[in-house]
Amino acid sequence: MERIIHGIPVVPGAAEGAALVTDEPISFWGGYDQRTGEIIDRRHPLSGQIAAGRVLVVPFTRGSSTSTAILLESVRAGVAPAAIVSREVDTFMALASIVADEMYGKPIPIVALAEADFERIEGGQQVCIEADGRIRLLNRGHPEPVEGPPESQ
Repeated sequence: MERIIHGIPVVPGAAEGAALVTDEPISFWGGYDQRTGEIIDRRHPLSGQIAAGRVLVVPFTRGSSTSTAILLESVRAGVAPAAIVSREVDTFMALASIVADEMYGKPIPIVALAEADFERIEGGQQVCIEADGRIRLLNRGHPEPVEGPPESQ
């Protein structure tokens, strides 16, 4: 069953992938390996999961502007999330995506959702992001650990 929710396109773009969902904020600085796409913060619930090529669903980020550099480097290395969905407009993520577009021609679509819509996305669910902020939830699933980078990378 397909469901559609609408958000604010912070950085417009289209992407599709399995949702990697958390209700805990994440810090890219010290929490994300820009060489592999792994969540490396061992205190985070997604620790050990690979976000590369997936739709990262995170309420907001923690930390400083250094997170921008880590996300930008992950784009350069080809291990960035396919898209990011958050509960608020995050300027650090937006800046990384805009610079990634300028430097590499590879922006990361970023969509901000109302909290109720944010809660509707389930881990493992196939998610299709559209440039106008529309998000199609294609199926229901359960989170499964991803042990390595996606094979399409």
